[in-house]
Amino acid sequence: MTTAIHVHQTGGPEVLSVEQIEVGNPGPGEARVRHTAIGVNFIDTYFRSGLYKTALPFVPGNEGAGIVEAVGEGVDFIKPGARVVYSATPGGYAQQRLITADKLVPIPDGISDEIAAAAFLKGLTAQYLLRRTFRVGTEHTVLIHAAAGGVGLIAGQWAKALGATVIGTAGSESKIELARQNGYDHLINYRAEDFVARVLEITDGRKVDVVYDSVGKDTFDGSLEVLKPLGLMVSFGQSSGAVPPVDISVLNAKGSLFLTRPSVFGYNRDRAALLESAQDLFDVILSGKVRIRIDQRFALTEARAAHEALESRATTGSTLLIP
Repeated sequence: MTTAIHVHQTGGPEVLSVEQIEVGNPGPGEARVRHTAIGVNFIDTYFRSGLYKTALPFVPGNEGAGIVEAVGEGVDFIKPGARVVYSATPGGYAQQRLITADKLVPIPDGISDEIAAAAFLKGLTAQYLLRRTFRVGTEHTVLIHAAAGGVGLIAGQWAKALGATVIGTAGSESKIELARQNGYDHLINYRAEDFVARVLEITDGRKVDVVYDSVGKDTFDGSLEVLKPLGLMVSFGQSSGAVPPVDISVLNAKGSLFLTRPSVFGYNRDRAALLESAQDLFDVILSGKVRIRIDQRFALTEARAAHEALESRATTGSTLLIP
């Protein structure tokens, strides 16, 4: 038997229950992984609350690192004993799990299991945002909301390493200071300042080329206001709530803007794309250009407390569950 967190009905953090489950042997194309570290991400709260739909009951968690214990028939690219990491595959809040083997990526030497679990989903998100959704370069000015969050800290460092001018928003002075240490040229406390007015001031009215917005409802309209003509609005999360229906004519009125709602799932649909993205992420971590902060660790059985901390915006950097 192994310990796992289950959701039998959607709702608040209180619906996360600690249970014992049986994990069998892997079937064809599968592997059994013993977790050493499990990533906690906002997307986990979306599934738990019912904002994102899935069949009940389920084990939440979309990211983990660990050791391969066994593989099923047809799996010859991952061996028992290998250190691996995965993302975008629900079922992670457990000591052990079965998983489709082609979702697993070997962890390179020089990167610990904890760093891999803390970085993988958020780092793959930063990778597609900065390298594929909008290919950031030295000529660009970017705005990243939630600058002190897990994605924000990685994306700020990475965007700076690519030569961009990086503006970020955060909700407290302590988070502002943390983001300042992680690549940001300019920081805005959105609780004390009008971020639209400050972006216009920082850019001398020229505005930004792209906005990366994981906050959603509270920042969406303002994000459109700070974009240059032909700028790109990237809405990739909704920590403050879902964005209301949008009249797309506003994009024309504000300068023929572009709007996209991407996800890490969409950008890594096949193993070739996954391995390429992972290599890009591992390379930038190993180079020292991006450092991964793990600011919160909870026992697996404390998943409820982890979700409460995340949703109250009391966290910075990455959060892990330790089995």
